[in-house]
Amino acid sequence: MPDPVDLLIEAKWIIPVEPANVVLENHSIAVDKGRIVAVLQQSEGKFRFAPREIAQRHDHVLIPGLINLHTHAAMVLLRGLADDLPLDVWLRDHIWPAEAKFVSPQFVHDGSLLACAEMLRGGITCFNDMYFFPQATVKAAQTLGIRAVIGLITMDFPTAYAADADDYLAKGMAVRDEFRDDPLLNFCLAPHAPYTVSDRNFEKVLTLAEQCDIPVHLHIHETRKEIEDSLKLFGMRPIERLRRLGVLGPGLIGAHAVHLEDHEMRLLAQHGCSVAHCPGSNLKLASGIAPIVPMLQKGVNIGLGTDGAASNNRLDILQELRLALLLAKGSSGRADAIGAHRALRLATLGGARALGLDGEIGSVEVGKSADLCAIEIDDSLLSPCYDPASLLAYSAGREQVSDVWVAGKARVSNGTLLCCGMIELKNLAALWQNRIRS
Repeated sequence: MPDPVDLLIEAKWIIPVEPANVVLENHSIAVDKGRIVAVLQQSEGKFRFAPREIAQRHDHVLIPGLINLHTHAAMVLLRGLADDLPLDVWLRDHIWPAEAKFVSPQFVHDGSLLACAEMLRGGITCFNDMYFFPQATVKAAQTLGIRAVIGLITMDFPTAYAADADDYLAKGMAVRDEFRDDPLLNFCLAPHAPYTVSDRNFEKVLTLAEQCDIPVHLHIHETRKEIEDSLKLFGMRPIERLRRLGVLGPGLIGAHAVHLEDHEMRLLAQHGCSVAHCPGSNLKLASGIAPIVPMLQKGVNIGLGTDGAASNNRLDILQELRLALLLAKGSSGRADAIGAHRALRLATLGGARALGLDGEIGSVEVGKSADLCAIEIDDSLLSPCYDPASLLAYSAGREQVSDVWVAGKARVSNGTLLCCGMIELKNLAALWQNRIRS
């Protein structure tokens, strides 16, 4: 007698990511209680399982859900507010003043709701966030059913959210304690950057991270100015300062890591650190191009991030995947520097490993959570298809994402977001646009 399961997904192709460089044709994924229980030929699946629901996606490529390893979700409300400016001018003269005036729990909730909807529609099933009022981000993520790693932000100077580093940490840990039992939520300590956090407060962050066994997520070596300022203030580059403080370690996620010397890449690899590569944001702000080819060669784990929509304008990991591929080739002078399968691995399992969630998500394997994304390829714009991995990397876009499942539950179906109406979201964006523009 066939085994009952909640869901059976049939697809033209499945790219499981693990094992690497594998494409499965005419296979099915059986899902029960939110987990993958089998990956098998479609003909076998029909006899072995009795699904309560069957999703036939015979013109699709099925991949693990994409992971956005670095973003500031609520900043979607500042998208396009101050474009075409260097990072320091963009932050100091435009973004920080706007945040000082408008950031509130409602701002963060509404912005995060818009961001989560955008990410889900682009095949992103998990995002690693860093922003103020994290409880509001939690509520938005819960509303749409997306998996989230909530950054508990810390910095030295006061904001509308907190008065000082102790206040940031106390409020952040209270949010973690309140929501730690939600299976779709994880947490990390998020000291904003070496230039906004003192040695003393880094030590507090490190103590909490070790006690709670959670990652540390921060900006690192994003611009040359950041490094020059560190040399003036501390007599050393930021990574060396973090090394001396004991911050480098397997739980560290460094966002950007654009300006690295060879010995710094080796340091990151030796300490088991991860990098959130954000090529779109780095290009738009003219910060530079992260040297991911030598980093990968030295053994640094890399995932992909969008940064916030204020500095990228799209929360689109498929676009970041393509940019990462092309920049790696162009900067190294080697067309074979990174291939399509490797790039997809960065966008999925690389991010999962950075977050300590590679036992749960990031690949299509039995026992893992059914966080999945289906991409429709029956389109003349994508034809012909000789290699589905190549098609995903170089041709397909988020507009071809048809279905998204998080822990086995459909969040996008046939291109439609299921948990929130699009008119409601557009009205929400218009409301904030009018407030901020006025």
